[in-house]
Amino acid sequence: MNYKSKVNRIIKDVIVPPLGDRGPEGFEMKSQMKKKSEAQKTRQKDFMERLLDGMAVEWKPLGEVAELKRGKTITAKTKTAGDIPVISGGQSPAYYNAEFNRDGETITVAGSGAYAGFVMYWNEPIFVSDAFSVKPDLAVLSTRYVFHSLLNNQAWIHNLQKGSGVPHVYPKDLAQLQIPIPCPDDPVKSLKIQTEIVRILDTFTELTAELTAELTARKKQYTYYRDQLLTFEEGEVEWKPLGEIAKILRGASPRPIAKFVTDDENGVPWIKIGDTSPASKYVTKTAQKITPEGAKNSRVLKKGDFIMSNSMSFGRPYILKIDGAIHDGWASISDFEDKLNSDYLYHYLSSNNVQNYWISKINSGSVSNLNADIIKTLPVPIPPLEEQERIVSILDKFDALTTSITEGLPREIELRQMQYEYYRNMLLTFPKGKE
Repeated sequence: MNYKSKVNRIIKDVIVPPLGDRGPEGFEMKSQMKKKSEAQKTRQKDFMERLLDGMAVEWKPLGEVAELKRGKTITAKTKTAGDIPVISGGQSPAYYNAEFNRDGETITVAGSGAYAGFVMYWNEPIFVSDAFSVKPDLAVLSTRYVFHSLLNNQAWIHNLQKGSGVPHVYPKDLAQLQIPIPCPDDPVKSLKIQTEIVRILDTFTELTAELTAELTARKKQYTYYRDQLLTFEEGEVEWKPLGEIAKILRGASPRPIAKFVTDDENGVPWIKIGDTSPASKYVTKTAQKITPEGAKNSRVLKKGDFIMSNSMSFGRPYILKIDGAIHDGWASISDFEDKLNSDYLYHYLSSNNVQNYWISKINSGSVSNLNADIIKTLPVPIPPLEEQERIVSILDKFDALTTSITEGLPREIELRQMQYEYYRNMLLTFPKGKE
């Protein structure tokens, strides 16, 4: 039996089977996995024993089997226009340059900033700037194998951050990370094992990448259909300023707010930006409450009302699933039910046309935020309620597919990522001496 067949059989026999068509219920969630930690350890030990089949595993510091090399500083002003990714301190290229200083398979580690230690893989010319590269000795280690090993230690690498101001991760510290080398006395066999481990793990990452690409395409499709369905010819439907068919008010804050924050169960939910989720159109709970006295000096809303941030990421609508009070960083929209379906209004306020309207009003005036007077001026198309419901039924399907964390593509991507991490841990956790 060749090695590839052997690994596949061991996976089938020992590891939890992949999701396949069994749905989310078929995969052990993190909470369940914690409860079964002992059984998992036994399963993992059995798997590794069968995989290694008596072969030794040697652990070596990364610095002994790879070259860790700092990048060369380049800025937006000093770069030359081109299409070479410049790798710096973030999770994606900082910009693009005409020259490269690394080629071929390269692992990069962000050198500084909030994402210091973030690991990426490249197989193209790149310019390493505020980062450092990891190039393994290819006679001993596969680059993708080392990449997956580093991802398996991503939390540990982030914890290498040093500095009281801007955090940094240094090559000399990462160089101490121990890398497992299976069958070290037979490099050919060792690389064969690594290749098979990479093949399995890449299967999961490729699937996640495909799902992510599908999500991007579906979001574009949703945006297109939303804007099409919410665009009406002149005279086709009635239009009115939002302020004529809804009550628009600015929030208010009791001061000092610390005086009114309470843990009392009779407190009023205090809605802040941190209580919202980019993936949800609803506000379902709050981290804090304020006293009824504080609520009298705020703006109390009821379930079903809308709120929108009036500064920073302004214009993003949310629907309240709870009663609560809002501070002056929010504007509210209420009492529109006679003319507008709630979900129809949500889709309309989320559309590109409306977002562009807000931007044009703010850029053309002396104000720097989205105040209630601007919101009142928004022209709103008012088709019959039956037509609004038809539009909602179409757009809700796209919305669920592209944003829902309990169904649709985001949920599927999350599950596949969990699955990849589970297999990665299984395949890269080699025994260290006697256990």
